[in-house]
Amino acid sequence: MTEINALKAKYPQALSRAFGDSPALADTLAKLIAEGRKTATCGSLAAFQNDAEAPTVGSYSIVLDGHNQPVCVVRIVSLQLIRFCDVTEAFARKEGEGDLSLRYWRQEHQRFFESSGVFDERMELVAEEFERVEVVTPQAGF
Repeated sequence: MTEINALKAKYPQALSRAFGDSPALADTLAKLIAEGRKTATCGSLAAFQNDAEAPTVGSYSIVLDGHNQPVCVVRIVSLQLIRFCDVTEAFARKEGEGDLSLRYWRQEHQRFFESSGVFDERMELVAEEFERVEVVTPQAGF
């Protein structure tokens, strides 16, 4: 049984998803989650509403790297609606990226949302917090 199939058997309703907008970023973010440094993420409300497999509080997600290989499993503990302009320093730290500052968070998330063609300072985001429940044995080269 492959690693992903074993995880799906263990967490039958789990979603499988990679974070970020490139394989390199997916690798970086998956590693941060596996290390426990990244415990939150966010996405546009519009994308969340259009996602038939959007996470819900209490659900599990199998976090994939940039090669769609499982890295860890997380459980969603909180979902909140917040505007981009209202994101706090505390939430930026939970995202676990860069220097953990709100300035860095705003810069990188603005870049991400602009590349998707949806950025607006007042756009609504779904802020998701999760806890790591299992780390998969690291893949070679990860």
